[in-house]
Amino acid sequence: MREPNHTVGEKGGAAPARHVTCPSPRPASLCRVLTKCRDPQVIAHRGMSSLAPENTLAAFRLCAEHGVTRFELDVDLLADGTVIVLHDSTLDRTTNRTGAYHELSRADLGRIDAGSWFSPEFAGEPVPTLDQVVDLMNENGLDANVELKVRRVPAAQQRALVTAVARDLDRLDPDRDVLISSFSPLLLHEFRRVVPGARIGILFENKRMNGLWHSVGLMLDAAALHPSDSTVTRKSVRRFREAGYEVNVYTVNSRERAEQLAEWGVTGVFTDRAQDFPEDWRA
Repeated sequence: MREPNHTVGEKGGAAPARHVTCPSPRPASLCRVLTKCRDPQVIAHRGMSSLAPENTLAAFRLCAEHGVTRFELDVDLLADGTVIVLHDSTLDRTTNRTGAYHELSRADLGRIDAGSWFSPEFAGEPVPTLDQVVDLMNENGLDANVELKVRRVPAAQQRALVTAVARDLDRLDPDRDVLISSFSPLLLHEFRRVVPGARIGILFENKRMNGLWHSVGLMLDAAALHPSDSTVTRKSVRRFREAGYEVNVYTVNSRERAEQLAEWGVTGVFTDRAQDFPEDWRA
């Protein structure tokens, strides 16, 4: 997921499981009613990323402490098939190391500090693996949005990422909910093939997608659309909702803007500052 535009204090196939079952499409009239039923859900962008280093277990644990029930994380693959949680394609920005990581293995993670860049308080915080995050979700009753990162890698490596993510998520408790998102319809299509019952969210950031969302959504049997805050409009939200999709907007750090989006009928907002939102938005 790209960086936020707003600041306020401003960042062989697996069997389908119950926690990824896609709900039946809702009729448009019911969708219009549902937009008035509850406030949008706050989704902690890379965890509580204004309080702890992004995409770390520390940031995800803080979700439970602040009553935030859903967070977003980014995943990618190491050479040995380990799925790690990291946003960038290199280690430079958020660790004490530099360079790409795709040739590393799980054993190398112990030498990487993903916390000191944020604060000395988090020195030694490791780059987490997806299976560690799954354990944390099960222990704390948390749900997640898992973003499959789009990289310039061979198709076989992309398929390997999908298979490995599906493997790790299969360890989730049945009552946990996961939404799989990506900017790549091809990656999402592959995930749909591997996990037929997966809940899919389509990320997009430019206005050109506004003319394609319907066909892409149908192709992927998507549950949600995730438009950029910089491109979403009242009209587009209404069209998305009337078509039966959840609409989760990224990245929104302004309460005033979030309240406007709520009035438009969005179902969720990704934010770096989940702690600033009312408790009923966090549940």
